[in-house]
Amino acid sequence: MFPNPRICEVITRFRQAMVLNLCNGVMYKCFCNVGESDKLPDWVKSPSAEDSHDDFVIPSTMNWVGGLRVHDGKLDSKHGSFGIVDDNDVEIVARILMGSFARFEDVVGALNGCDSRPSNSLVDKMLKRFSNDWVRAFGLFKWARMDIRYSHSADAYDSMIDILGKLKQFDVMWGLVEEMIEVGGLISARTMSKIMRRLAGAGRWVDAVMVFREVERYGLTRDTSCMNLLLDTLCKERCVEHAQDVFLEFKNVIPPDQHSFNILIHGWCKARRLENARSIMEDMGNYGFHPCVISYTSFIEAYCRDKDFRKVDSLLNEMQEKGCPPNIVTYTVVMHSLGKAKETNEAMEVYGKMKRNGCVPDTSFFNSLIYILSKAGRLQDAHKIYEEMSRSGSSPNATTYNTMIAAACEHSQEKSALKLLQEMEERGCEPDLKTYAPLLKMCCRKKWIKVLSYLLNDMVRKDISLDLGTYSIIIHGLCKSEQLEKACKFFEEVVLKGLVPFNSTFNLLVGVLERKNMEEAKRRVQDLMMQAENSEKSRRPVSFV
Repeated sequence: MFPNPRICEVITRFRQAMVLNLCNGVMYKCFCNVGESDKLPDWVKSPSAEDSHDDFVIPSTMNWVGGLRVHDGKLDSKHGSFGIVDDNDVEIVARILMGSFARFEDVVGALNGCDSRPSNSLVDKMLKRFSNDWVRAFGLFKWARMDIRYSHSADAYDSMIDILGKLKQFDVMWGLVEEMIEVGGLISARTMSKIMRRLAGAGRWVDAVMVFREVERYGLTRDTSCMNLLLDTLCKERCVEHAQDVFLEFKNVIPPDQHSFNILIHGWCKARRLENARSIMEDMGNYGFHPCVISYTSFIEAYCRDKDFRKVDSLLNEMQEKGCPPNIVTYTVVMHSLGKAKETNEAMEVYGKMKRNGCVPDTSFFNSLIYILSKAGRLQDAHKIYEEMSRSGSSPNATTYNTMIAAACEHSQEKSALKLLQEMEERGCEPDLKTYAPLLKMCCRKKWIKVLSYLLNDMVRKDISLDLGTYSIIIHGLCKSEQLEKACKFFEEVVLKGLVPFNSTFNLLVGVLERKNMEEAKRRVQDLMMQAENSEKSRRPVSFV
């Protein structure tokens, strides 16, 4: 079937790559089996194999896989920034972190037993890989800090702060902040932004505001820029009332700028409190500012959200009359909203109107148009827009590919989806979790467990950390495929990361185990869920001091 020797060589390399990928996974070692065994897909074992419900042939990816090279027992890639880094220290540390750890101190102890030295690249890579696993991330961070020959960069501290805040480990986070103060010169506006954002996201608005009040303690100036950071953080976390209180308290001490008003206008519009937004717009004049395209676009977005397109058209005309014409962001908002309302033809008319008005589309606009056409099932038209992007000078970005991959997966065009993933990497566009989520979901839906295995380990190689939602997709898929042992291992991994599984995921897994009379596994899952819930309850709010 494949007489070309080059193709045969590619198949052989892919077989080797699959074996190594399956065994090099950090979190996904539950898929690894000794040798090739019957766990490898037929399309890897034999080019002439017939499809089964669990395996499928991917001829479009063969050349891509041919770019993988195996030497000295290690997998390498032409795409260096996305493949396995051939840094021995990284491999050693990654293998140690394959273990199960209940406490970050255990991670430190395990790493102390290796001869590897920390470096900026190693720490950055591992923090990215374990961005949703604070125990491993912080254990690695503490281990590296103990080496007198190494000092963490400000970026590494900021990344660790963000991980701890995201996973609501605020007591540990504050301890790290104190360490940054002692070292000196590490805290920046970026650090403060991450801290305030995570606090506000966890409902700790008082603490977020207190950080701003005491910002000079960190060597920063409490100025307009810093105030805008807080206002923007609170509004994005749906705390516009608190943002308004901060503004009223400090506006006579810290002079607001036009951006300050636009942040609040957007916050009130997002909360559907348009009267409050209009009041802020009127107040702008008292400070010498006038509404701009950003101000008007916030109102347009609010009307679009309510599907009141008559008011949208009226406001667009008003903007033209006042010499404040819509910009590309305005048109993108309107077009995207029409598309979501399934008014695809009207959305396309916005595209034409924008071009007539001399407004040049950008990548975000094209991404929105591709999304609209894809959701309408017009995949060929979406691909034409994708091709037009390059001709118009707009380069596709991660969102472009994520949108198209998601559409291909939704319409069961698995070869197109994987080809897009290949093209994404060839163009130097780094995949992220949103890239893989629809691919994983598709594999679960079609019960392609072996392909799921390959994708998961490919994510490990690219340092993409799973979040709770993605874990849930995988566990649900494994349950439906009756891969219950693997589902239980992923469930355990969630708990070991300090996360609390969704009740729907827990109930599904327990229900399937009960129907299969797997009582011991069921009790283990129930114990894990209780452990996760108790751990969550035991976390005490730690206020800023």
